[in-house]
Amino acid sequence: MANSLGIFVTNPDNWEHVKGVVKAAKNKGLKVKVFFSWTGTHLAKKPDFKDLCELADDVSICADSYKKVGYDVEDVPAGLTPEKMATQAQHGAIVEEYDKYLTL
Repeated sequence: MANSLGIFVTNPDNWEHVKGVVKAAKNKGLKVKVFFSWTGTHLAKKPDFKDLCELADDVSICADSYKKVGYDVEDVPAGLTPEKMATQAQHGAIVEEYDKYLTL
């Protein structure tokens, strides 16, 4: 996908970077997909997580990782729908479909 950025988030210490990169990319006109996995899923509990979901074009979470770090997969974070509680296939989609890739 031309003019697009996929972001794979695994580190909960990178929240400010995630928000900043998404904002900058959107300001440049890029399509942005963010996928949270492993301990990066803790970021779904941030008060401004919903704002990120509204800014990015697509946001999803690895449901298995979310569960493994102690959350109930039925507790869908604000800003997401149950369908966005997904599998690692979302990570694969970023690699295959987006022309720029970043891991944080």
